[in-house]
Amino acid sequence: MSSPAADDQWPTLTGSDAVAALIVLEDGRYVLQQRDDTPGIWYPGHWGCFGGAVDNGEEPVEALRRELYEELELQTSDATYFTRFDFDLSELGLGRYYRTYFVVRLTPHEEAGLVLHEGRAVAAFPGQTVLRDLRVTPYDGFALFLHHARGRIGRGWIRERDP
Repeated sequence: MSSPAADDQWPTLTGSDAVAALIVLEDGRYVLQQRDDTPGIWYPGHWGCFGGAVDNGEEPVEALRRELYEELELQTSDATYFTRFDFDLSELGLGRYYRTYFVVRLTPHEEAGLVLHEGRAVAAFPGQTVLRDLRVTPYDGFALFLHHARGRIGRGWIRERDP
């Protein structure tokens, strides 16, 4: 186990309220971002969902639309709330934060228009590949698991059963 002094060489990580998109293609694959490999961000080099910080006074769905445009040039009005994770990092001096997930479904035309502006790569993967083979940020991995396995968890995703 490393001591705090050993970690002094790394930049200090900060927290913020955030949003993320579970981007789903018509064939069920998930569009993910391979994060930059820089030590100043959470989980460098991992695969994860597109999204980012919620600015002061901004609604989560507005933040999601802004982030998707900044990161992928994606303009979408199709964003359905899926889940929210709350993190209490107050013992680490960071406070309490949330990460809200929305499902965004893309047509082939929208997928073809994606332009990567943040991260090392963008790619689409089947759910099983994401969960079994990729190095995914833990919180995004859990959200992706919940969505991929939604039909066998509890009563399934209620919104998908709504008319």
